[in-house]
Amino acid sequence: MAEGGEGEELLRPPLPAGAPGPKRLCSRACPAGGTGAAHPRPGAAEAGAGPGAGASGAAPALAGCCPAAATGAAGAAAAAGPGGGGGGAGAGSLLQPESLLDAAAKRVAGSWAFERVEGRFQRIPEPVQRRIVYWSFPRSERQICMYSSFQPGRAAAAAASPAAAAAAGGPSAAAAAPPPAGEESPAAGPPPPAAPAAAPAAAPQGEGLPFRRGIRLLETGAVDNVLQVGFHLSGTVTEPATATEPEMTYKVAISFDRCKITSVTCGCGNKDIFYCAHVVALSLYRIRKPDQVKLRLPISETLFQMNRDQLQKFVQYLITAHHTEVLPTAQKLADEILSSNSEINQVHGAPDPTAGASIDDENCWHLDEEQVREQVKLFLSQGGYYGSGKQLNSMFAKVREMLRMRDSNGARMLTLITEQFMADPRLSLWRQQGTGITEKCRQLWDELGALWVCVVLNPHCKLEEKSCWLRQLRKWGEMDVCPLEDGNYGNELPNITNALTQSSGHSQDSLARPRRTVFTRAIEGCDLHWQDSHLQRIISSDFYVSPSFQREGESLLFNSQGQPLWLEHVPTACARVDALRSHGYPREALRLTVAIINTLRLQQQRQLEIYKHQKKELLQRGATTITNLEGWVGHPLNPIGCLFLTLTEACRLEEESCLEISDAGDSKPPVYQHVPVAAGSQDSSESYLSLALEVALMGMGQQRVMPEGLYAQDKVCRNEEQIIARLQDLELDPVLVQTLRKQCILLLEGGPFSGLGEVIHRESVPMHTFAKYLFSALLPHDADLAYKLALRAMRLPVLETTAPSGDVTHPHHLVSVVPSRYPRWFTLGHLESQQCELASTMLTAAKGDMLRLRTVLEAIQKNIHSSSLIFKLAQDAFKIATPADSNSDTTLLNVALELGLQVMRMTLSTLNWRRREMVRWLVTCATEVGVRALVSILQSWYSLFTPTEATSIVAATVMSHNTILRLSLDYPQREELASCARTLALQCAMKDPQNCALSALTLCEKDHIAFETAYQIVIDAASTGMTYTQLFTIARYMEHRGYPLRAFKLASLAMTHLNLAYNQDTHPAINDVLWACALSHSLGKNELAAIIPLVVKSVHCATVLSDILRRCTMTAPGLAGIPGRRNSGKLMSTDKAPLRQLLDATISAYINTTHSRLTHISPRHYGEFIEFLSKARETFLLAQDGHIQFAQFIDNLKQIYKGKKKLMLLVRERFG
Repeated sequence: MAEGGEGEELLRPPLPAGAPGPKRLCSRACPAGGTGAAHPRPGAAEAGAGPGAGASGAAPALAGCCPAAATGAAGAAAAAGPGGGGGGAGAGSLLQPESLLDAAAKRVAGSWAFERVEGRFQRIPEPVQRRIVYWSFPRSERQICMYSSFQPGRAAAAAASPAAAAAAGGPSAAAAAPPPAGEESPAAGPPPPAAPAAAPAAAPQGEGLPFRRGIRLLETGAVDNVLQVGFHLSGTVTEPATATEPEMTYKVAISFDRCKITSVTCGCGNKDIFYCAHVVALSLYRIRKPDQVKLRLPISETLFQMNRDQLQKFVQYLITAHHTEVLPTAQKLADEILSSNSEINQVHGAPDPTAGASIDDENCWHLDEEQVREQVKLFLSQGGYYGSGKQLNSMFAKVREMLRMRDSNGARMLTLITEQFMADPRLSLWRQQGTGITEKCRQLWDELGALWVCVVLNPHCKLEEKSCWLRQLRKWGEMDVCPLEDGNYGNELPNITNALTQSSGHSQDSLARPRRTVFTRAIEGCDLHWQDSHLQRIISSDFYVSPSFQREGESLLFNSQGQPLWLEHVPTACARVDALRSHGYPREALRLTVAIINTLRLQQQRQLEIYKHQKKELLQRGATTITNLEGWVGHPLNPIGCLFLTLTEACRLEEESCLEISDAGDSKPPVYQHVPVAAGSQDSSESYLSLALEVALMGMGQQRVMPEGLYAQDKVCRNEEQIIARLQDLELDPVLVQTLRKQCILLLEGGPFSGLGEVIHRESVPMHTFAKYLFSALLPHDADLAYKLALRAMRLPVLETTAPSGDVTHPHHLVSVVPSRYPRWFTLGHLESQQCELASTMLTAAKGDMLRLRTVLEAIQKNIHSSSLIFKLAQDAFKIATPADSNSDTTLLNVALELGLQVMRMTLSTLNWRRREMVRWLVTCATEVGVRALVSILQSWYSLFTPTEATSIVAATVMSHNTILRLSLDYPQREELASCARTLALQCAMKDPQNCALSALTLCEKDHIAFETAYQIVIDAASTGMTYTQLFTIARYMEHRGYPLRAFKLASLAMTHLNLAYNQDTHPAINDVLWACALSHSLGKNELAAIIPLVVKSVHCATVLSDILRRCTMTAPGLAGIPGRRNSGKLMSTDKAPLRQLLDATISAYINTTHSRLTHISPRHYGEFIEFLSKARETFLLAQDGHIQFAQFIDNLKQIYKGKKKLMLLVRERFG
């Protein structure tokens, strides 16, 4: 902000919000009057190119004119009229010079409070007052836009048509000339570039934004009754009727001072951070149509011209017009004025709300602090829902926009946001529960901390401002709920003020304080200053080079080409760049960026020289130590991203469509052009775009240790992906390809200083994502270099089984957080998937090149340790090798098969839920490769598959009809495959007869010898390892294949393993038992006699036994018609063997079951028990003396269970 016309731009510290004081007092008798302080609000913003601008060039300020000169100028202004810009010449003349009065009035209006003007001169002519009042209204639509939407303020110019610009400020404004010095902020640096004009109707996007709606209201003639009285603008804005709302007219009032709107009032009752559409419409009306606004001097000046009668008439009419509102106030003021001792009579003069601000008032744009607090509180309370994170990020973007416009409301708004963040009740809850802050919330806190670093590094802020911020930041940082910079591991990063190089020399003392919060870096930033003469020269000139005769120590400040260096802790230096860029100093930020890159280049050269001397020793050890105490990628200050954005913004081509306000944001990728580096560069082909690529590659390729903690590790991955996404927006032309190739070679040769060097630390951050980008970018231009780089990046040392001996020398990880073989790499799964993506990219590119495919395959087998990822690679390779519209690629198919075989070996002895899918896929892949591949996997099955997989999936699929058709096999080939499959089946049956016997029999059906061998294996295993279920299944298979006697033998063996208790009447084996008995019965009396003793021994369930007995008595045995046997055709008697034994066992089972059931029977089961006894009686009656036995049985029950009277009564009723 500029005070007193000094041209000094400084931010003011945020002050506590309070009710505004009285308007400054005005009295014609005492020009210096002014004792009331109004609006204690901080801040300043540049007043950009105003629509009333005249010719460029600043005339001397009015303060430098003598009263006579001012009076003379007033006469000239009288002829010029309220539109300003010239005397008698027509307004259409493009060369019409601006009057001296207008030039001076514009400068004064933007810099001085009107009270200061009054205090400087005893009498100010009315024309001079009019011009100052005229020019005191804001002239830039860009700033109106900034305060009326979340969208970038640069889009405001897109809303203005050339005609509107011409109407606002005369011909020079229509020509879009840069504003004179008096119109812009008196700070250093050029004004923002004028945006290309565009018709508002051409951009339908964002029509709901207040700024767009305000333009629409203005263009439809909704603004009326516009009146400017001094520094107060009023008018009415009519909202047209809609389908749901009637037409509404709102009264709007705006106060302004020194080209800033200081307060707004609107009848719509808008409750938002930004101005409503009605305020926008009235403001733009004043900017675009100043000549149509009735202009009056401050009301105090008008009153001064009235005599006593006029004043009395004025007051009485005013009271009459508004008697219901002002009469009590008027009477109170009259009483006080008439009282000689009243307070009002102790002060000279009276307040005037239209007379502008006091000298002591803060001069800043109106910002509704309460609404900022409420909005932030609301967004925070919504957590991650309803797009609240997006809204908060928009508020952060608005803070950056304000900083870029050098508007102190940026710091003020950030303070309000931070207060609400610190008051978030979730912070204490998370702390009590010991849980971490959610990821979305952590990102918001990171941006908050980074913004504060920008604010405190403002190169033109006052010491008292910085002290105020420092106190506030320390207060927040000392609160228990204040989030830490990196979770629980925030104490391992060096202090921001350690201006050290990244190569060596860090002592243990340089490590930071025990507790580092998100505000710690901003607190440390308060210790930084901009007074260093070398730094000042760097940022102030493009032509700063080393002097011919250097003083002692100056040789360290320049490289061998004479270009300046900036030797400071790299993230700290980049924070300076971000601060310059954020505060509207793009040229200065570029100059410092170039100096930082020259420094990094020099460090890179020195690191290469150091490595050359240590190379032999390091290669022998096979390990290195990390020399970078903190990585630049994932750093809280985002140094690489900052430098990259600073450089690319200087090269970005802005299209007209990009300037439109849109809710959706920019959808098109940015377009860049080469902008040569300013004077001082030795390489004439060097551009800011090539520097951007170079610094991104240097930062991404830095070898750095994986930080501790989940959030810090996740941040590394996210930051890496963000930088790569920006790199992918660059279209690689020959200049950029040369830069890319050169930097890749340096990274490969960088040794321990590069993440792509020959030797890296075991816990170094992997380069897979970065290498994937480099590979894709280099491949069309230098394939050998691309493969060399990507193959080296495939490594993941942290997963190697043995740690290199060099690990113990690294001070960060002498003690692991959790004792384990690996450090706590929370993002390891993501890193492994990126490693897989890199390998897949190489496989795709190497299709058809056998040598390269073999090299990539070896790298995969050596470095990838996850079977799931190798399987994914195998699937990818198979898919690429077998396109639907062309022939298969044999070399890539073989790679897919080899990867699949490796997966089989890795998962053979481990549990993997995808194992079955993997086996099926391998057989499919081998089928595509050919018959030899199938023969190979069949012959070496024991190292790839379990016996069950080999028989049920592999051999069965190979022998299927579809496979034979797919391969178009001839007879010898089919026989060879069948022989291999039978051999496999027998081997599997021997190894695991329980699970493979049936499959083996099925596979050997067409070969008699093999089938007999498989059957014998089953018989041998039946007595030991096989269950009755397996044996019954094979027995049924044998019957189905026409071997009933073999089926009977297997069923008999199965019966010996079975035990069916009395109460297991729903056992799944019952059907098998019934089938076995039916099979024996159908074979003949001898087989039935053989199996009944086994049934009696194994089955104790009465209902099952009675069912078997019933079935055996229904038909004659031997109906199967075995050749060579005679069948009598007679039914079997239950009185003779073998059914007699079965009948006795059944009766015995009924008796035992009855007693067992009566032991714990309940009344609700009495009916069921009676039915059970009825079935028992049917079985008893099959015996000759069955009725006698049953009667005795019932009598025994009555005697034994006579206590169960109700039950026994039911028994008597049914059975007597």
